[in-house]
Amino acid sequence: MTSPHSSDSRARFRAARFDWASFAGEATTALAALLIIAILLIILGDIILHGLPNLSWRFVSTGTGSDMFDVRQTGILPMVLGTTARVIIMTILVLPAGVATAIYLTEYARLNSPFTRVIRGAVNNLAGVPSIVFGLFGAGFFVRFVGRGLDAALSPHQALTVWGQPALLWASATLAVMTLPVVIVTTEESLRAIPQGLREASLALGASKLETVFKIVLPQAVPGILTGAILAVSRAAGEVAPILFTGAAYYMADLPHSLHDQFMDLGYHVFILSTQAPNIDQTRPLLYTTVLVLLVLTFALNIVAIFVRAAVRRRLRLLQ
Repeated sequence: MTSPHSSDSRARFRAARFDWASFAGEATTALAALLIIAILLIILGDIILHGLPNLSWRFVSTGTGSDMFDVRQTGILPMVLGTTARVIIMTILVLPAGVATAIYLTEYARLNSPFTRVIRGAVNNLAGVPSIVFGLFGAGFFVRFVGRGLDAALSPHQALTVWGQPALLWASATLAVMTLPVVIVTTEESLRAIPQGLREASLALGASKLETVFKIVLPQAVPGILTGAILAVSRAAGEVAPILFTGAAYYMADLPHSLHDQFMDLGYHVFILSTQAPNIDQTRPLLYTTVLVLLVLTFALNIVAIFVRAAVRRRLRLLQ
């Protein structure tokens, strides 16, 4: 006959047995995380190691010289300004459209409506389209259709080509279409996170649906909307394919002065240095340094958006 003491001992032993399945799962996920971090550190370390020795104020603050493939003569100021301008304009274009779409889907659209399903399907499909397809779309729609339509409307009796050509505005608009799903999805998640009780309390006090959305719901969702803007900037800053046919220039002697001018871009310049250099060994230091500047610029744009988001969150806490 088994004693109660021995039964309790066996139960404690079974409870204390090592769980190999849990250990294997935890070790696998930790190894995957470490592998990703290691790859990232290796890439960043290689870029910093080879790019930092040639980084100087003259390189960042001057334009391209007589030889754009010589690190001792050329500068990348036009590329820095062009990249910054297209990202800022893209953000200005994509945020209103993405936020408005997310507000409609979250606050107004019926869940089982065929029209709502069509919109959500379009957003999901748009997120999976290759970036080169967006470039072809931008060239066909923005440059040829919208741009030439503007030229025909503004100068009906003159054969002027002002807007019907690759330009800073069309490249930014193409990037806005490409990053639209990111802004819509993040804004929707932010709006859904707002407690339903706030909406009901606002409506019970006599506020209209529109007042509730813009005065109660939307201010609470601003940090999440800015998160979508950060993700959009992160994706668009280094994209080259969408701007190949819509605005990027191989070389420009002057900086762009208006929205219908072409521009030089850091990502496109990296592509040129990688494929068009007559002497790749001579150009490699310039390539590494340009990539380093592109990473720093992308991080800087993200950091600015992160600080703005943090300031908004602090203000919301104070108001509460």
